[in-house]
Amino acid sequence: MNDFIPLFPLSMVVFPGENLNLHIFEPRYRQLIRECEENKITFGIPAYIDDKLMDLGTEVRLKNIHNIHPDGKMDVETEGIGIFKIHTFYREVPNKLYGGADIERMENDFKGNSHTAHRILMAAEELFDLLSIKKAVPKDASDFSVYDLAHHVGFSLGQEYNFLCIPTEMERQQFMLKHLEELIPVVKETERLRKKASMNGHFKRMISPGDL
Repeated sequence: MNDFIPLFPLSMVVFPGENLNLHIFEPRYRQLIRECEENKITFGIPAYIDDKLMDLGTEVRLKNIHNIHPDGKMDVETEGIGIFKIHTFYREVPNKLYGGADIERMENDFKGNSHTAHRILMAAEELFDLLSIKKAVPKDASDFSVYDLAHHVGFSLGQEYNFLCIPTEMERQQFMLKHLEELIPVVKETERLRKKASMNGHFKRMISPGDL
């Protein structure tokens, strides 16, 4: 059975469990946020990539309206709660400013492999050290979802969407681990070349071989 939810398309991917702060300025989405607050409804954020609305998105709930500006704009906090698939998209909803869709809520498996999770955390920590990224890596691999790192491991927008489409934690773990194992050597080589290039132009103290 399909359900209807309002939509708020964005050129980004939102993941389940993610806390997302939004600045709401368009009248149609200000109306949507007011209705979420008054009627306790959720809404969907499907990714908008390469001028195309993607089939999958993340259902979110309004957690808090932090600020309403004098001109009606809002600063709000939301939370991703699940993944949905669009079956029918409505650009305009009767008597509303915003669009919506008939959607199917997708099953999502969160049971991962603790050994793979540990390898991901170690690789992520190495990547962050190489890039001087100040982000804490979870210490407990048994209480960790790869969604927690998905915005921080160098995925492109297309890769983030592909990641959202993966239905099980074990498959997501393999996807992320493969990405990190391919990315880290590239980052290391780039850093090596950067350091080498930074030495150009400096006076070097070179010692010639004594027996030549």
